[in-house]
Amino acid sequence: MLVKVYGVDAVSKKCVFEWFKRFRDVMENVKDEPRSGRPPTSTTPDNIERVRRMLADDRRLSLRLIAEELKISLDSVSNFIHEHLQKRKKKVCAFPTSRGSSNV
Repeated sequence: MLVKVYGVDAVSKKCVFEWFKRFRDVMENVKDEPRSGRPPTSTTPDNIERVRRMLADDRRLSLRLIAEELKISLDSVSNFIHEHLQKRKKKVCAFPTSRGSSNV
């Protein structure tokens, strides 16, 4: 019924059953309990700026080197570069062809 009303944004059946169980057990708070461990994302303005500065100093840095230096994932670094900083890899031809050459 929820999917008919809310479509793909509907709460999952498992989540509804969990809420029902919590309310039945007199727990009125549906928020998740605090968890230990690292934060769920490394996408912070500070990290994006650090990646931007590193690339400004040396644009040939590898994603792996940046990720190791900042202690964040390769996917996060790639996301910062492509999505937040709007940088794209340029294709470079290692052996340029000369149009006037007829040495075939």
